[in-house]
Parts: sequence; structure tokens; C-alpha cells
Amino acid sequence: MANAGIQLLGFMLAFIGFIGTIASTVMVEWKASSYAGDNIITAQAMYEGLWKTCVSQSTGQIQCKVYDSLLQLPGIVQGTRGLMLTSILLNFISMMVAVVGMRCTTCMAEQPEQKDKVALAGGVIFIIAGVMALVGTSWYGHRIAKEFYNPFTPTNSRFEFGSALFLGWGAACLTIIGGCFLCCNCSSKSSEKALR
Repeated sequence: MANAGIQLLGFMLAFIGFIGTIASTVMVEWKASSYAGDNIITAQAMYEGLWKTCVSQSTGQIQCKVYDSLLQLPGIVQGTRGLMLTSILLNFISMMVAVVGMRCTTCMAEQPEQKDKVALAGGVIFIIAGVMALVGTSWYGHRIAKEFYNPFTPTNSRFEFGSALFLGWGAACLTIIGGCFLCCNCSSKSSEKALR
């Protein structure tokens, strides 16, 4: 029989990762103004996200502008949006599947082997969702680093990693680890059959 404690730990880690993925997707700080080089003192800080850009003045005022046109967005923003939204959708689906297959729930209690397979399916979907979020955040982060080290990028136009990227990386890792915990559980009957 699958260990209910490990399943519950995996589900909780993946759920925290799911919340973190949502938070990362809606945050504006995917990339932030860099203060490297000659650009040490500035009166404003710029932030760009997947949905809008914001400028923070030294007086404390923040002005945000939603992107006007979907078709005028760079491919990196469109692709990352798609990956993050797909990850959120898969996380939601896997939560519904995993809840049915977990040992601490009463759904399918009369079929323990089938219940373990459902939990395994939920774990696999969690892993896929986590990988998609990891790919989206890493792809966006790679583009930021590439533009930062490009010698033709003006110093005052350079950006660094924003807090949303770090949150996205952490959330993706938690989702993958939680999915692995759900996948690691095998029923004792099937393991006994394998030993014979």
C-alpha cells in the first residue's frame, strides 16, 4: 500500500508550487532595471512582466501600462505566457486527479491498486506542469542574461532577473518534487508480485 504521509507531503509541495506558479505569472517583476555600470543613480526603476510594464519613481509613485496588442508582443513574452498558463492548467488538473488517488481520501477505497495508479497519473501530470513552468522561466531568464551581456545593449536599457523569475523557479521545483513524491509510491501487492 502506498504511504499516505509521503503522498500528502508530495501533494502539499505541489500545491505550494501551484500557488507560486500563479503568483509568478501575474507578477510584474519578471525583469527589473539594472544599476550596473554608469547607471548607478536613477530617478526611476522599470519593471516588465508578462502582462504589463511598470515604472516606479523615486517619489514612490508607480505607473503601470498593460500591453496594448497581443500581436506586437515579442515572441519570448507570448511563448512564456503560453507555457505558464499551460502549467497552471495542468497543475489544476493534476490536483483533481491526485486527490482521487491519494490514500487519505475515500474515493475508490475499494480498489487500492487502481487508486495507486490514479495517484501516479496525478504525480506525472504535476511533473509535466513543473517542467513547463521551469522551461518558461528559464527561457525568459536566458533572454534577459543574453541581452544584459550583449555589448550593443545600452547601459541604461539593461535589465536583470526580477523577483517573479526566482519565485517561478522555486515554484517549478516544488511542483516537480511533489509530483515525484506522488510517483514514488507503489502498492505493496504489485511489489510482492514483482519479487515472486
